[in-house]
Amino acid sequence: MNPQTSYVQRMAPVARHCVRQRAGLFTPQRWSSRSSLYEHVREGYSDKPELDMTLVCEHTDKVMANVESRKGDLRGDDVRDIVCVWQQLQAIRRDISDLEEQKNHISDTVRALVVSETLILFHQSLPEYNQARQRGREIRTTLSQLYPRESELEQEHYGRALRLPNTTHPDVVRTHVLTHTHILFDFKPKGHVELGEELGLIRQRHLAHVSGHRSYYLRGVGARLQTALQNLALDTLQRRGFIPLVVPDMLKGAVFEGCGMQPNAHRSQVYSLDPARFPDLNLAGTGEVGVAGYFMDHAVNWKDLPVRTVCSSTCYRAETDTGRETWGLYRVHHFNKVEMFGVTADETGEESSHLLDEFVSLQKEIFSSLELHYRVLDMPTQELGPPAYRKYDIEAWMPGRNSYGEISSGSNCTDYQSRRLNILYEKEDGTLQYAHTVNATACAIPRTIIAILETHQTKEGTVRVPRALQPYLGLEVIEKPKYSPLKYIGPNQPSRPEGRPTLKHAVLS
Repeated sequence: MNPQTSYVQRMAPVARHCVRQRAGLFTPQRWSSRSSLYEHVREGYSDKPELDMTLVCEHTDKVMANVESRKGDLRGDDVRDIVCVWQQLQAIRRDISDLEEQKNHISDTVRALVVSETLILFHQSLPEYNQARQRGREIRTTLSQLYPRESELEQEHYGRALRLPNTTHPDVVRTHVLTHTHILFDFKPKGHVELGEELGLIRQRHLAHVSGHRSYYLRGVGARLQTALQNLALDTLQRRGFIPLVVPDMLKGAVFEGCGMQPNAHRSQVYSLDPARFPDLNLAGTGEVGVAGYFMDHAVNWKDLPVRTVCSSTCYRAETDTGRETWGLYRVHHFNKVEMFGVTADETGEESSHLLDEFVSLQKEIFSSLELHYRVLDMPTQELGPPAYRKYDIEAWMPGRNSYGEISSGSNCTDYQSRRLNILYEKEDGTLQYAHTVNATACAIPRTIIAILETHQTKEGTVRVPRALQPYLGLEVIEKPKYSPLKYIGPNQPSRPEGRPTLKHAVLS
């Protein structure tokens, strides 16, 4: 019997159940299957991600419903395609395993015939010897065809399955109803840009030729306000046992993908460096990526769990939806952020949920200390990104915008990131277990500045400094600076100053 018969027999029922097929083999569809994380694995940098395909195969309908309820470009029908590829991959792996076992048995048989028999007996066993060698050649030929196909299917599997979202917490709803309350002023409140310009804190004008759109400068008390907010958040968290960490701003695409982001996707929010000079380097849009990279391919001792980490980093986001929030600090290309990141055990299944609750409590403590008017939202399914099992957003009332605006979020990612990035913990008996990861924003500087300026503005045009921030800022009230603002003298203005400066020529000695 041809050694490939077993493979064909196994693949026939699988191929019949595939949604799309060509000659019994799966045909790639719709979106690219390129995976930076899988390429990272192929280059030998990490072990293969161990995804929970048993759940996907045994509860396909539930997984499809979960995919349909979540945001993202993955559709329910794609889940069946993922299952199809996985079944083909498992079938070919079983046949390779069987053939390798047969090949080893034949090698042992041939070796025994050559070594142990006398010359006369060997000639008597020559037909058996030749038959075994012929069988071995057939198996090697078949394996030479199956191994490349296994590699193709494995690449296709990871390219597709890595896009599956996390499962969803049972208490998460599909929609939520928002209630609105307002802070009352006895005057018309100003927006943060107007306040920031009048107080010499913010500059956004005349920057298109300097740093492009959605960029800004903070000056004087504005710059000090950023530092004060960072230090307030860092001090608050370090008092609670958080370990500070300085993280890289540039990371490999595999780390982004392991966190549930797609740096190579169309209209990605991730800035990528010139691939000709810096292959596969991207600017992080959140400190979460850098901290996750720190734990990647490492195991935490169970005695140290949960590990609470905090970092302050500059974040870069492409903000490709150029029609939204084109002015002000709400949606900018670069900003500083203090990020919390936790690694927990998975013994009871509740450890990461408890840590998320702790992180949200700390967020509320920080924003309450800044005397902001905020609300906490348990985000519905259609607002959950791929890694989130459950996600809370915190929105602050911004009088200048006359609406709430998101200033923070926190997510329980369970084992979604750890399975992709090989983040584990070592138990007392030496066994390794996939950890759970939790992340939350402690303070996103620009949006927190918006909320502070607009909430604590006065009729006189000054801004009252929240009591908790006063020791860090050294001020009780933000007033106009004594120095004059810079005067723009460049082109493209209605009334440009007459004349040009007189140049003094240097005298050579």
